[in-house]
Amino acid sequence: MTHKPAPTEVSIHELIAGRWSPRAYSNAPVSHEQVRAVLEAARWAPSSYNMQPWRFMVFERAADEAAFKRAFATLVPFNQGWNASAQVLIAATAQKLTAKGEVNRTAAYDAGAAAMALVLQAHALGLAAHQMSGFDVTAFRKEFAIPEDVEVIAMISIAHYGDAAALDPALRDREKAERQRMSVGEIAYRGAWKAAF
Repeated sequence: MTHKPAPTEVSIHELIAGRWSPRAYSNAPVSHEQVRAVLEAARWAPSSYNMQPWRFMVFERAADEAAFKRAFATLVPFNQGWNASAQVLIAATAQKLTAKGEVNRTAAYDAGAAAMALVLQAHALGLAAHQMSGFDVTAFRKEFAIPEDVEVIAMISIAHYGDAAALDPALRDREKAERQRMSVGEIAYRGAWKAAF
């Protein structure tokens, strides 16, 4: 299932409405050029003072299977199960300090913007991308010697879309279920906290 548009309240751009987080992956290879393209999209994300605090650790199964397996081993068992066919893992991180050594309070926000650009580009290329918090950050940090001033935020898996019928029945149902979000009225306030939009 590659097409699962969001049931939006008002019309939005297809690139945003069409992006979702599938779990049914194919084991078809993802090209290095496609990986470069998603990283290029992330590179052009906005950031406070143009500090660009994001750093992405990229693990391509085809290019370095040993490193890929080391990153894969840090995923929680549930995520390892449905990511068995993933071709690329990308750890999204953020440098927490500025060049002056001061705390950059927008580092994670900016890294999130870059990650969103990355997954939107993956969607534009016809690839599936799924962002995850379900991995052992401590183990990942130790395995790859991540400096203390770097926050490890999320893991993103990328692959070609696969057959939802091959998933475990519970995951298959989730894959086919209609997408849901809170309403705009629940997430946006007009002029005062909790004031109806």
